[in-house]
Amino acid sequence: MTLRLSKWGAVLTCACALVLSACGSDEAASGAGARGGEDRIRVVTQSVRFERERTDVESVGTARARATAQVFPESGGVVTAVPFSAGQAVEEGDLLLQLEDREERLAVNLARVAVQEAEQLLARYRRIEDTGAISASQIDEARTALDSARIQLEQAEIALEERAVRAPFAGNVGLTDVDPGSRVTASTVITQIDDRSVLYVDFEAAEQVFGFLREGDTIFAAPFANPDAAVEAEVVAVDSHINPTRRTFTVRAQLDNAADMLRPGMSFRVNFTLQGQSYPRIPESAIIWGSSGSYIWSAVDDRAVRVPVNIISRVDGHVLVRAEIDADDRIITEGVQKVREGSLLQDLSSDRTSVGAGGGPISADETR
Repeated sequence: MTLRLSKWGAVLTCACALVLSACGSDEAASGAGARGGEDRIRVVTQSVRFERERTDVESVGTARARATAQVFPESGGVVTAVPFSAGQAVEEGDLLLQLEDREERLAVNLARVAVQEAEQLLARYRRIEDTGAISASQIDEARTALDSARIQLEQAEIALEERAVRAPFAGNVGLTDVDPGSRVTASTVITQIDDRSVLYVDFEAAEQVFGFLREGDTIFAAPFANPDAAVEAEVVAVDSHINPTRRTFTVRAQLDNAADMLRPGMSFRVNFTLQGQSYPRIPESAIIWGSSGSYIWSAVDDRAVRVPVNIISRVDGHVLVRAEIDADDRIITEGVQKVREGSLLQDLSSDRTSVGAGGGPISADETR
């Protein structure tokens, strides 16, 4: 009996040990589950930056001098002198061409004599005016004759001046086909003169940008002859109407040509950038495409929130989007493929304090 009881006691002892072991395992598993909770998805986020939309516009323009004129003689005649050479810089009033003027000089001399005679006659009349030997009407006639003689002298001097062709303003003269001894008429082109110290570049812009370009704006103009020589130009005028055929409008920009390296008539490639509305700027890697369109993930209280976006433009690996995002929001840029709506997040961004499972810092490599 003693042996049997011992046997059954050993059996009972083993059974109790097995039950206690099983209970301990269940409690440990239950405790581990309670400690783990919901798994966090490791992501990298960044704050939202806003940037203005930039529209780059390019056009072709043609340069013209600030002032330009074709030079004609006032009257015809034989050329006696052409005292300029092509490209020469001249000042306003410099002589460009001289016509034969002997008759005009004689006319001036004759008119001066007539003025002198009229002045002498009027002076004699005034000396004897108080004696009663001359009437008031005779004095009036003498005064009128003097005025007429002076007018004739002025006309003769103008005719003499017109025999000389002078520069209407300071600038550079061009080529001429007129030589001394040639006979010219009032319709003969002597030369062309340009004030090219400042050039105007006229170019066409699409009507979509009308209202964005204003006087005082700066553009860049590069001559096709030397594309590396781009210079800044200031918008000085914008046409007041749209061409109904081409759907464009004309813009005039002014550029400094004090170095005299550019010429009127040159073609220019014109570039300028228009600043539009301000939009959120995010990395392209943050964009996800779904059946309903593009969207991004925003981190709100450590939870993922889906935000639909419309792409406005792409610039250097980033996109400008139209979306309901504020400046202080954070968007997920890495780990986006693991995220679902409402997912609990663990932010590994360098500008956020993130703690790993072991209690130490976590690197962004752990998102891979």
